[in-house]
Amino acid sequence: MIQTVIFDMDGVIVDTEPVHRYSYYKQFEELNIEVSEELYTSFTGNSTRNTFQKIKDIFNLDQEVEDLIQRKRSIFNDAFDTKKDLELLDGVRNLIVELYQNKVQLILASSASKVTIERVFDRFELHQYFTHKVSGEDFPQSKPHPAIFEHAASLSVAPKEECVVIEDSTNGLIASKAAGILCIGYNSAHSKNQDLSIADHVINHFDELNYVLIKDMDSKLCNY
Repeated sequence: MIQTVIFDMDGVIVDTEPVHRYSYYKQFEELNIEVSEELYTSFTGNSTRNTFQKIKDIFNLDQEVEDLIQRKRSIFNDAFDTKKDLELLDGVRNLIVELYQNKVQLILASSASKVTIERVFDRFELHQYFTHKVSGEDFPQSKPHPAIFEHAASLSVAPKEECVVIEDSTNGLIASKAAGILCIGYNSAHSKNQDLSIADHVINHFDELNYVLIKDMDSKLCNY
């Protein structure tokens, strides 16, 4: 029986992707570099640090990675604070509350920085539901490397066979599989060109999930 649900954040709990995209492309313009849609999409699920490490190498930038990170974070924070229409994705709060009320442990495992995670959790009052919040900035390698999910599972009250990840990105699903954890792919309209075919189950809306369906998943078969 599933006892722990590990949530990604961007594109799963809240649609901050347009804010991230705006921030990155504003900075790309400042750096006078042209990042193709294909290249940008390949960064989905990566931490900001790993994204800029790759950008620095590809475009041979002189700036230090840490300076690039801080500039992007500044642009993002300004945009986040002024975006009044930013909301949780449809149905996800109901699912979070239902799982919490049924004593399912909830853990966040996001590539976002700790600062961004706290801003989201403060704005939408999510702190009470999650026992742990794990940030990708604490790991040298981003998704699809499994480190973030391996660590999240180590914080679970149950063995990893009784955990499930909810992800919207190809890199996130690969990371979950590499960690040996069941995964549900969320087909988000906000995360483009993501391959969810390796997920154990795919949903198009959070109304398709509930406590009963999740708790009965096991490590061998998903019978929805």
